[in-house]
Amino acid sequence: MELWQELLRQSVDSGKDLVDRFGFDKELADKLNKFFHIRVNPYYLSLIRYPGDPIWLQCIPDAKELQDDGLPEDPLAEDSHSPVPSIVHRYPDRVLFLTTSQCSMYCRFCTRKRKVGDSTKINMKFIQDGIDYIAQHPQIRDVILSGGDPLTLTDVMVEKILKGLRQIPHVEIIRLGTKIPCVLPQRITPKLCKIIKKYHPVYVNTHFNHPWECTPEAKKACDMLADSGVPIGNQAVLMKGVNDDANVMLELFRKLLAMRVRPYYLYQADITKGTDYFRTPVSKGLEIMDKLRGHTSGLAIPAYVIDAPGGGGKIPILPQYVIGRAGKNIILRNYKYEIFTYPDVEENPVNHNPPVEQPFLRKRRNGNGKHAPERELVEVEA
Repeated sequence: MELWQELLRQSVDSGKDLVDRFGFDKELADKLNKFFHIRVNPYYLSLIRYPGDPIWLQCIPDAKELQDDGLPEDPLAEDSHSPVPSIVHRYPDRVLFLTTSQCSMYCRFCTRKRKVGDSTKINMKFIQDGIDYIAQHPQIRDVILSGGDPLTLTDVMVEKILKGLRQIPHVEIIRLGTKIPCVLPQRITPKLCKIIKKYHPVYVNTHFNHPWECTPEAKKACDMLADSGVPIGNQAVLMKGVNDDANVMLELFRKLLAMRVRPYYLYQADITKGTDYFRTPVSKGLEIMDKLRGHTSGLAIPAYVIDAPGGGGKIPILPQYVIGRAGKNIILRNYKYEIFTYPDVEENPVNHNPPVEQPFLRKRRNGNGKHAPERELVEVEA
């Protein structure tokens, strides 16, 4: 048994553990475990500094989860976009491929609580169905492996899936959606990296939410992936009491860049049943984004998005930098709230030479500005 598997085996993963380790009321602990399974491995547990801290909030269940908050179990309408049990096909050219129900740590804010931890709903027996579906749909060029966490699978199973996808000619990009580098970095081994490297291009989107998670162990795991040619992005979730502070986010994103992890998305928390106590106003996210811009590298600034309820997809939300217009001029403000004017121009196809290296055909205009019917061959210098 490898170290990461032994750590999983030692996880806090029952109502009884909550009673014995944290003094939970037995009835409450059982209800919480039944509502959404508990699992915290010893590594992630060791990051807790005090009860109720940002690490605790993410992994230790809370009685608030059981309140009737009126939120849906499937806020993103994934099930209605699932043509086979293992696939969510919402966007034309990419799919979400659910490979396992298991995670190395069950996040209390999980948007897929209705399925994660339940092997009857996400099961490895559906993996071949997923590969077959992808093979039968040539418009799919990008596959995101998720679950659960695909890196809780064995090396043999990870390779089987990657190999199966790489044998499909139209699959260009494979992404691994995994929290493993954050919550169980011991799982990232030389053997696993060697497997992943065989099937490039493979990208990893991981999930750090707080700077305390950026440990030497996590850095080592990310270094190993990056050294294997894997670009790594981070998808953080904005949560009350965890990271709803611009200074915390700034520290997190700077540390991630130092670990060769590019901040990719900052998600507004989904409206998932049992998670309402984590949600912040959208204005808080906009405030944080406004305070990041200009105070750190653009590399450290993610896109702030709302994953639209009902399956509308990710919608970017930005602070207002365009104040208005004055004639042709655009009035802008920078991160210091200083005002600037940019003289805009009207689009003029005659004077617009696209940056191409080959000759191209372009409509010619006549004297009154209308398109002439004939065409001319125009040489454009690179």
